[in-house]
Amino acid sequence: MTEEKQEKQNEQKDHPKRKDDSKKNDQNDKEKSNKKSFNDELSDDESKETKKLDELQKQLESMEDKYLRSQAEIVNMQQRNKKELDSILKYDGQSLAHDIVPIIDDLERALQIKVSDEVAENLKHGVEMVFNRLNTVLKEHNVEEIEALNKPFDPNLHQAVKTVPADDEHKADTVVEVLQKGYMIKDRVLRPAMVTVAQ
Repeated sequence: MTEEKQEKQNEQKDHPKRKDDSKKNDQNDKEKSNKKSFNDELSDDESKETKKLDELQKQLESMEDKYLRSQAEIVNMQQRNKKELDSILKYDGQSLAHDIVPIIDDLERALQIKVSDEVAENLKHGVEMVFNRLNTVLKEHNVEEIEALNKPFDPNLHQAVKTVPADDEHKADTVVEVLQKGYMIKDRVLRPAMVTVAQ
């Protein structure tokens, strides 16, 4: 009997341990479950944060691209404006020179008239002074006469008004007569020379 009693007592002693172990296992399970849900929440939060970070990165890249494109456009506009300004300055006075050239023609025709009396001679001398002064001013502003007589015909510089047969004196495609002088301003034709060309 003593043995039986002892077994019962042992069982009773073991029984609270089993209860404690069961409680501990339940607590461990709860902790594991809590950790798992916490880790899941962390993982969800990290995933959301990663998505937000990716979106912000894309926005930043887009803004950088727009900024760089805007900078390039500004540089292009500055270059275009500089080119236009250089062109304006280079050919400054072109319209004025274009309007003065016919006056030069008129003065030149007036100088070709023969005069006999002293008053007319003085008047002609005054016209000649104006003519020379205008030519000097035009040259100072890079307006120069196009040399055409006895030069090869160049359609960029000359306008053929009539043709004559070529002979020993005048080779084919050579300017034999200048009907109206042509002028250039720097490297641009202001007015082509009207010429007669040997063919």
